[in-house]
Amino acid sequence: MAENLLARWKTGLEKTRKSTFGRISQIFGVTQITDGTWEELEALLIQSDIGIDTTEKIMEELWEIESSAGLTRTSELREALKNTLRARLDTPPPLDLSAKPTVILIVGVNGSGKTTTIAKLGQYFRNQGKTVLLGAADTFRAAAVDQLQIWADRLNLPIISGQPNGDPGAVSYDTIQSAISRGIEIVIIDTAGRLHTRYNLMEELRKVYRVAGKALDGAPHMVWLVMDATTGQNALQQARAFKEAVRVTGVILAKLDSSARGGMAFAIQRELNLPIYFAGLGEKLDDLTPFDPEAFVESILEDFGV
Repeated sequence: MAENLLARWKTGLEKTRKSTFGRISQIFGVTQITDGTWEELEALLIQSDIGIDTTEKIMEELWEIESSAGLTRTSELREALKNTLRARLDTPPPLDLSAKPTVILIVGVNGSGKTTTIAKLGQYFRNQGKTVLLGAADTFRAAAVDQLQIWADRLNLPIISGQPNGDPGAVSYDTIQSAISRGIEIVIIDTAGRLHTRYNLMEELRKVYRVAGKALDGAPHMVWLVMDATTGQNALQQARAFKEAVRVTGVILAKLDSSARGGMAFAIQRELNLPIYFAGLGEKLDDLTPFDPEAFVESILEDFGV
């Protein structure tokens, strides 16, 4: 089972591994560490969407290790890099699903893969033996409601929808109240893919958040931000805006299989200080996988022979 899961991670991260991280392997083909080794490694780490600040911290740690441990061979540096990268990814905390129902608010910009991710989450929790109710509170975009309805029908999951251009807060309230009356365990609410520069729309998102709390004390219990891995560092500014608007508690990294910018996972941890709960490793419904830092690092560094 563990081998199958690691194989899924390696397949999902193939583009990331074959791009910048794959080129790093060439550095470790030289036996002795030289000044050129450090310069090339630093340049490639920056290009890998890890981010400049994170790269600087990694390089500082590697230099300290070289000084204290007396590293001379690239094979030793390779192992040190692997350990340093792994230390920068937190293992996400266990999900607390004790609230009945547990309300999860999904936020993110249009095109991030938000609606498809919600469908995958519904499948994931149902596979865990949980009952699930979807809430289509993205009333500003009729296509979003239709798309989520199609997924709900395909998965045979109940869904609460509102009228086009209707009050998304009302949809949120009705969804939670329906879940309470029906004894549903997990509520997943979609929200409009708001541009982070649109003040009025961000205010509407805050309203959806507040209304959820009125429908059920303590709700929403989790607010997950769906981030498009193909956008790399550009997604961080959007993420900060969502974090300021509502109490984002975690990240779902979508489209990781379509991206060569998997290094952004390190930037997310450093810049946002948020756990990554899930990663999209493919287009199938079962390809939304709980984030595994060990498997992530193993997969992007596979070509190193580590």
